[in-house]
Amino acid sequence: MMVLEAKYPPAVNPGDQIILFDAVCKLCNRWSRFIIRFDKQHRFTLCSVQSEQGQAILQWFGYPLDRFETMLLVQGDQAIAKSDAFLEIVRQLPLPWPLLGIAKILPQKVRDWCYDRIALNRYELFGKYEYCLLANPDHERRFL
Repeated sequence: MMVLEAKYPPAVNPGDQIILFDAVCKLCNRWSRFIIRFDKQHRFTLCSVQSEQGQAILQWFGYPLDRFETMLLVQGDQAIAKSDAFLEIVRQLPLPWPLLGIAKILPQKVRDWCYDRIALNRYELFGKYEYCLLANPDHERRFL
């Protein structure tokens, strides 16, 4: 019996751009609201890493299911992490946000080191919710 491997992660289709974020992190929640505010073309769908869909996507890509050290941008069957994810997202937002892409001139190791300093200390720096916040009813269609 031959088992076929799924070409795309669960709940992900070709052309989808899904941002996985830590829903108990206050910084990550602010980032999600930023995306909703500036992504006027609805290019991105948001997904909590704590959700059933988020956990399935993390598992498909081989990321840990119990600790979340990076935001992921899932584009079809590809996952982009850390500073590359951030820069790809802002590149697709309206001006002035794509101008942050100037950071690409820095080596990825330097960019990711800076990203990790914030990501690994985000609860201490920005706080943490005791539970996942629910999406505003007006924004429900923006979430997976």
